[in-house]
Amino acid sequence: MLIRVFMKLQGPLRALCVFLTFACVAPAMAQQLGVPQSSVVTLSSERLFSDSAFGQRILREIEAEGILLGEENERIVAELSLEEKLLTEQRATMTADEFRPLADAFDEKVQSHREGQRAKLDALARRSEEAQQRFFELVQPVLIDLLRESGASIIIERSSVFLSSDRTDITEAAISRIDAVIGDGSTLENEASE
Repeated sequence: MLIRVFMKLQGPLRALCVFLTFACVAPAMAQQLGVPQSSVVTLSSERLFSDSAFGQRILREIEAEGILLGEENERIVAELSLEEKLLTEQRATMTADEFRPLADAFDEKVQSHREGQRAKLDALARRSEEAQQRFFELVQPVLIDLLRESGASIIIERSSVFLSSDRTDITEAAISRIDAVIGDGSTLENEASE
């Protein structure tokens, strides 16, 4: 019955009815989808990354690489310790002039390994930062959609808010949407590398 009445309406009256319908129904639909209605919403960017499928994959990969780097470092330290012990034993049978080049070479080797391991650790940290930056670039359209659906004009970082209602937090809704849109991001990275 209402549909027939609506279909008979013309011009500005019909447009007004469409507007009122969306003005009343859209917020209710957004509420049902877990998006709060507020002029300001909050979001935890840290949780957004760490609890998303994308972030969890990156964190797992970096943790695995960190473990391998730690194991490599332990192996190098063990080798250098053994070499140092042998060098110390040789010291008793050598003159200072004979020993000095061996000691200098060993020091250079230790320094080289230290710098190499530090560079690998720095590269791992950079990879984490770059992955987070890429993530936030990828999710921006999702966050813009959530901003529009909530009727908000701004999203504020949750950790910067002194006091707010949990109802204004869109982090969970954002994580669900992001996981649905980009998943763990591995297919996006494969496409980018091709």
